[in-house]
Amino acid sequence: MRNRCLCQICTCGRHRCPHGTTRVYEHSGIYCPTTEYSENYPKYGDVLPPQSLKPKQEFQGHRDKMEGVTTFKSDYRPYEVVKQTRHIPEEYKPKQGKIDLGTTYKQDFNPFEVQPVVKVRPVERQQVKKGKLDTVPTYKDDYRSWDIQKCELCKPEQVCQTPDVKFGNSTTFQDDYVPREIKPTQSFKPCSAIKCSVGPFNGETSHRRDFVPYQLEVKFARPKEVYKPADQPFEDLTTHRNDFQGFAGETAKICRPAYTRVTQNTPFKGSTEFRDSFKPWEIPPPKVKKVTEYVPPPGSMQLNSTSHLDYVPYQASRVVAIRPISQRTKSNFPFQGKSTMKEDFPAWESCRQGLIKQQQQIPNPSGKFDGLSTFRSHFVPHALIPTESCKPLNAAVKSSVPFDDVTMYSIQYTPKKPEICPASYPSPPDYIFENTDSQGHKFFRKIIPEMKAF
Repeated sequence: MRNRCLCQICTCGRHRCPHGTTRVYEHSGIYCPTTEYSENYPKYGDVLPPQSLKPKQEFQGHRDKMEGVTTFKSDYRPYEVVKQTRHIPEEYKPKQGKIDLGTTYKQDFNPFEVQPVVKVRPVERQQVKKGKLDTVPTYKDDYRSWDIQKCELCKPEQVCQTPDVKFGNSTTFQDDYVPREIKPTQSFKPCSAIKCSVGPFNGETSHRRDFVPYQLEVKFARPKEVYKPADQPFEDLTTHRNDFQGFAGETAKICRPAYTRVTQNTPFKGSTEFRDSFKPWEIPPPKVKKVTEYVPPPGSMQLNSTSHLDYVPYQASRVVAIRPISQRTKSNFPFQGKSTMKEDFPAWESCRQGLIKQQQQIPNPSGKFDGLSTFRSHFVPHALIPTESCKPLNAAVKSSVPFDDVTMYSIQYTPKKPEICPASYPSPPDYIFENTDSQGHKFFRKIIPEMKAF
């Protein structure tokens, strides 16, 4: 019997072998027979295929009687599938005694008291001298101030004298420009005033001249027929009412088996293995490190620094600014704010043109509005007559014959027992696990039952 993969054993189509990308059993030396073709037909070189000896497709009638036995029916033997018993775990009972929480780390490790490291660096001692420091630095000794005299300016003095005569020279703009009078542009827009004609209005048109009136014939008016009800009663019997007798019967019964939900009568226990085995332990509070209280040093603090002790104050005078004296002369004459632009371009008086308003052509109506339209004047109200309904009453026709509620579904339906897929078990029944190939396929071997001799 050839080994079968878990994909081939599955009957529901939902179980597959885990095909991973990595080959776990690559160097195990086991061949992966995935198909029967790759097992029975090895690979060969470039060999031409043989010529087909298949006969022509000609219809050959077979006159013998057809047997209803197939190879599947002859080879297949039904077996009773026994449901595998479920292993019930034993009830957990906690062990008596205390838990030994000792570890190798606690046994080998010895705690030591650690003290703070003492600084090896000596403390700096500041020696404060109270005597006066009388020394000259190298900067003052090398760089001494020299008496430098100020250089006199060689620039000649320029005395500006303002002329007493008025400036009378003309510019090129005044010579070339000739002032002209501004004339307003004449408007060529036609006047919007309405010109009334003197003669009477001639209302004759080409349509009135060419149109010839003809005398129309009197249209035939068909008299309105008066509705006359029929003497015989109205036959409102339809095919549906004729075939349907309206028997009051029972509803169709569903032949589908009832769904029984598997439930346990025992109440649910909220205890777990963790809750049963776990015991709360008292945790000691964390140790708080005590902070040493600050004690100020005795005596007064010396706030003198090297800068305060070595600094010698000097009385220095403020530097006077060497700013040159302005040689601006003040004139007593008033400022003349005239220019050639103001003299040549005086301001002209201009007035805004008024709005051109058209005169109203249609005079406003006089008197009170009547509010009467042609629809209101010609409309004649009439009384409405409701139309009688000829629809029959919805009265169900009862019958004394009982209703036949037998259907094809209730006659032909046969309940089937739900089948369990053998691949859903950890180990499929009637199969023994063989091996797993490099691609992740799990192969099982079927157990053949022994035949008893008659």
